[in-house]
Amino acid sequence: MSTFTDLWKQHDFAGVAASIASRTPAEVRRALAREGRGLSLDDLAALLSPAAAPFLEEMAALSHRLTVERFGRTMQLYAPMYLTNVCANICTYCGFSAENRIPRKALNDGEILAEAEVLARHGFKHVLLVTGESTRYGVAYLENALRVLRPHFSGLSIEVQPLDQPEYETLVAAGLSAVLVYQESYDPAVYPKHHLKGPKADMAYRLETPDRLGRAGVKKIGLGALYGLSDWRAEAWFTGLHLHYLERHYWRTRYSLSFPRLRPHEGKDIAVTPFGERDLVQAACAFRLFSGEVELSLSTRESPEFRNHAHRLGFTSMSAGSKTNPGGYANAEESLEQFAISDERGPEEVAAFLRAHGYEPVWKDWDSTYDGQDLPQKGPEGAKKTKVPEGDPVTV
Repeated sequence: MSTFTDLWKQHDFAGVAASIASRTPAEVRRALAREGRGLSLDDLAALLSPAAAPFLEEMAALSHRLTVERFGRTMQLYAPMYLTNVCANICTYCGFSAENRIPRKALNDGEILAEAEVLARHGFKHVLLVTGESTRYGVAYLENALRVLRPHFSGLSIEVQPLDQPEYETLVAAGLSAVLVYQESYDPAVYPKHHLKGPKADMAYRLETPDRLGRAGVKKIGLGALYGLSDWRAEAWFTGLHLHYLERHYWRTRYSLSFPRLRPHEGKDIAVTPFGERDLVQAACAFRLFSGEVELSLSTRESPEFRNHAHRLGFTSMSAGSKTNPGGYANAEESLEQFAISDERGPEEVAAFLRAHGYEPVWKDWDSTYDGQDLPQKGPEGAKKTKVPEGDPVTV
């Protein structure tokens, strides 16, 4: 059975980087003239190239128009819930790396519900569950967390270690709706330098994870590279190659892209390749023109000033009030965090900003009626009910 790995092997990373660098203003103009209709991977390369920098304002205006036409003036708000920071991997850029001497924690059912109560009180109706990568807290732990949280939220997503297809099928049956799995780097020369030990060192298994997700029937798959490890333009193009492949092979599935940049974390300092704010804007606009259906996410890794200006440029979701440590919403154990955030505003403040600028905050993703698991919502503490606001629109 063929997978994305077979396609990835047909392209030389350094060769792609050189090809992007050689693109001309005429190629950029041709891509822009298509106005987001049927752009090719060659067009994406042009829009990611240095030659596209003078066209950034035009790209931004077109990206905004296409996004409003497809998604309306809405912005989905989300927050991650970190369940555990136990990890078997040694990665150079992550605060959860197994070699870092930090306190380790895994939330029990009571602690999970305490986190859920805080998020529900803020208005969130879906939750992104995040863990380190450890078989110690594998499918059984995740399935239990989904079943604990399923009565309290309309949708549940995960960002955890890659799993086998039958394991994803088990989690789908427990109420899972979306999976985020970032490749970190598509550069075969760089990947092993930053993933030194553990399951994550298997680059091919990670590359093929979205294939397993598609075959398992997961409703949404999130992709992305960790910008700062290698040439950002080539990383973005390979992300586009991956998206293009998945949209054609698993067309019933929705897709999202994120643009995480390296942030301070516990552990060693590493060399970071340039990827500034203008580069992030260029990448996001290029992807909006490349795919009118893909959802684009802007995280709290970025500053509030940048997010206040960039939210109109093609993004459809933003994190708000994020904590990157297990139990971070119900207590303040900041020493357990995966990485430092930049935008520390609470969800209410972010929502108020969006409303003031003509955008409607959306607090849910999938509705529970969609997957046949329309469970009555109740407060995370049972008798102590948490009232969640009703009537928020669902992302179209």
